[in-house]
Order: sequence, then C-alpha cells, then structure tokens
Amino acid sequence: MNAQLMIVEDDTRVRESLRLAMEDEGYTVAEAESAESALDQVHSLGAPDVMLVDLMLGGMDGYTCIREVRREHDVPIIVVSARDDTHDVVAALEAGADDFVTKPFEVKELSARIRALRRRTRNAPDREVTDIVLDADAHRRLVLSPERGALRLAGEDVHLTLTEFRLLCELAQNDSLVLSRQVLLDKIWDRGFFGDERIVDVHVRRLRTKIERDPADPRLIVTVRGLGYRLDVQS
Repeated sequence: MNAQLMIVEDDTRVRESLRLAMEDEGYTVAEAESAESALDQVHSLGAPDVMLVDLMLGGMDGYTCIREVRREHDVPIIVVSARDDTHDVVAALEAGADDFVTKPFEVKELSARIRALRRRTRNAPDREVTDIVLDADAHRRLVLSPERGALRLAGEDVHLTLTEFRLLCELAQNDSLVLSRQVLLDKIWDRGFFGDERIVDVHVRRLRTKIERDPADPRLIVTVRGLGYRLDVQS
C-alpha cells in the first residue's frame, strides 16, 4: 500500500502543486486547507503516515496544529515553509515537528526525507537490551525499556515521541560515550547529508524537560562542548 500523506497548506495553488508532485512520487495524498480541517480529518479518519505542514495558515497556525496532533499521535511531521529564520525552525521543532524543509525545495529531496522518516518509524531500536535504570533515586526511579518501547518515571509512564524515544535509546545504549550531533543524525534520522544539527539540539532540550531532575542543570544528558552529548546514569 502507498504511503498516506496529508498536506496542510492554505494556498490552493501551492497545495495542489505539491499534491501532484507527491502523487508522481507514488504517495496517496489528502489535502487540508487549514489546521482545523487537518485536525478534523485526523480525529475522524486517524493519522496519516506523514504530515506536511505549513506554518503560516489562516486561523490556527501550523505550530498549534503540530502541538494538537502531538497530543495523541506520533505521526512523522515535516514542516514545509518559506520561513527559514532559526527562531522559526527551532519553534517548529519544539512544537513537535520532526523535520523542516524551506520553500522552494526539490521534490526529490522532500521525498527522500519522507522515506527516511518512515524507515525510522518502522525500525525498532538497533540492539536488543534489557531494562536500563537511568536514575536510581528512590523517589524518581527512571527506567528505560527499549524492547517494550516504554519509559517509566517513579512508576508512571512518560510519554515520548518516537524521535525522543529513539534518541534516548541511542544515548543509553552508549552510556558514558560522547556521541556527536552528526552521529546522532545518522543513527536516529537516517538521513546522511540532509541532517541539520539544530534538530538534535531541540530534541535533546525537549527530552531533558521530561527526564532530568533539573532541566536547567542537566546531569543525565550532558552536553560536551564542541563534541556532542553523553548520557550519565544517575545513582
């Protein structure tokens, strides 16, 4: 079955052009002219395989649309926008987007990014491992279960997006080793030269807010200046 895409774009000509281009690439495409329409379709029909979302929409903006989708779904989301300021990129990623493509773009590049995101979605963690205790503090014991796709904090499930979960698994399975941003891009996003290191930084920041004792002073996921990130298990 062809992958199901949803294009969320309020410019009719841009939306239809993108739909035709993606159909030529072999995708089945649904269109939404607004964030509200997209959310209605997701609620009534379920999430597609991938969403392409513009940021500047009439009514609800793309950032809010992404956050609303993220409340219930881990569908890969690629922002497709003419806005390329670093603030816009970071804000979109923090809202829950997996990738950011700036208009104008090459259709083949966008299609390659979609395929890479779908491979990442289908793939389980690379290695089979048992449960990993990331923080042994009795009051906030943090346990990662890669094989079950679960993370528990003080006995309660912690909701992570697929990208956050894979990122945490990769760091945990290389405990105490420094992993560069490019290595993490290659491992988690599987995109080679398409990677943008800002994506790694934003997802690490989001992950820290969910698992660190003090996100402002991270001790579990440590930044090694000029090199990358290292996970230090807390006793």
